Amino acid sequence: MASQSFDMIVIGAGPGGYVAAIRGAQLGLKVAVVEREHMGGICLNWGCIPTKALLRSSEIYHFMQRAKDYGLTAEKIGYDLDAVVKRSRGVAKQLNSGVTHLLKKNKVTAFMGEATIPAKGKVTVKTDKGTEELTAKNIVIATGARARELPGLEADGDCVWTYKHALVPSRMPKKLLVIGSGAIGIEFASFYNTLGADTTVVEVMDRILPVEDEEISKFAKKQFEKQGMTIREKTMVKHLDRAKGKVTAHIEQNGKTTKEEFDTVISAVGIVGNTEGLGLEALGVKVERTHVVVDKHCRTGIEGVYAIGDIAGAPWLAHKASHEGVMVAELIAGGHPHAVEPSSIAGCTYCHPQVASVGLTEAKAKEAGYKIKVGRFPFIGNGKAIALGEPEGMVKTIFDEKTGELLGAHMVGAEVTELIQGYVVGRQLETTEEDLMNTVFPHPTLSEMMHESVLDAYGRAIHF
Repeated sequence: MASQSFDMIVIGAGPGGYVAAIRGAQLGLKVAVVEREHMGGICLNWGCIPTKALLRSSEIYHFMQRAKDYGLTAEKIGYDLDAVVKRSRGVAKQLNSGVTHLLKKNKVTAFMGEATIPAKGKVTVKTDKGTEELTAKNIVIATGARARELPGLEADGDCVWTYKHALVPSRMPKKLLVIGSGAIGIEFASFYNTLGADTTVVEVMDRILPVEDEEISKFAKKQFEKQGMTIREKTMVKHLDRAKGKVTAHIEQNGKTTKEEFDTVISAVGIVGNTEGLGLEALGVKVERTHVVVDKHCRTGIEGVYAIGDIAGAPWLAHKASHEGVMVAELIAGGHPHAVEPSSIAGCTYCHPQVASVGLTEAKAKEAGYKIKVGRFPFIGNGKAIALGEPEGMVKTIFDEKTGELLGAHMVGAEVTELIQGYVVGRQLETTEEDLMNTVFPHPTLSEMMHESVLDAYGRAIHF
């Protein structure tokens, strides 16, 4: 069978792969994309998007319960879990077909199947109809990652769930244990807790949301506990005993092990890269701790082989993958794109209250040797937050005392995942405190707290 030749072959059609393919096609390259499961990858189908749809349902349910606070009446409030899940799946399906349409519109050739790279410049795809042999000078690996499974805590889909089971639950958990308090763990804890599950979160590190600024983690923890969650830090789940309809968790804290019974456990203890079966070892591509080793332009060190997104290491975020996809396509097309700067990529967690951050935490800034100025502003001092009935939250900004550079910004509260982008743009434009102080923020908006937090770092806050 004759092989089909392309300028660029992308393996994986998640937010890294499909974006790389489209950008390559826009630049006049002949592009193929190979996807083994779903167009749009985990993010669109089993990650970012469907979780946000679920969380929106729980948020509205939360407000329905608080109707009285707003002078409204809502009686016999309830939910239909199947309908909540059905809405979430519908949202994912709509976006999945959108990606298929975009690839077609940009004349990208799509192959559904499993890819291997038998040699430099060659890709073999096993499809339903047989095997396709493809050649290209440039191959982009965008195969993503999957949930890490710890020995003794493996998911069974019955009482022990991964994020996938948690997205399409067969029943509502009554007593829920969430192992891991990163973004995925906390979002599911928030969703199920809001819908009434008795929820416990266990985190091995000394605080929940361990990548966030310590002050923000502590604030979020307090809010979660107010909502009835049990949070256990510096704690490990050693083992799970499974029986019909229940799980007994052996939980170790301060050297003591206790047993506790749950009907559902969600394991959210990180991810491992999908490196298997591609033929990377034979190619000489370096893999460390399940991730492909790349330089700042996502080159693997093997000529014409690139790796982007989750497979290429932290931060494991869809928007990082997309930007790397664009960068690599431009590189292949002969351009000179800027490298993606990890410290300028925002992280967003859509729990209630939301958490968002960019740049260095206070501790990391000090560790890096900066002399810093720190500003804070609470939601309770903001008119819009009070009008929204969301007065719980804070905005924190960190500046280099010497140059006025914005080193980091950290927020917790309503809609902060939308607000953070203001600081992201600021960092991209290499803004200083003076630029931010001279910017006019519209009133009444939550964004005014961003202004006040900057002013506070320099002892100039007006409203607090």
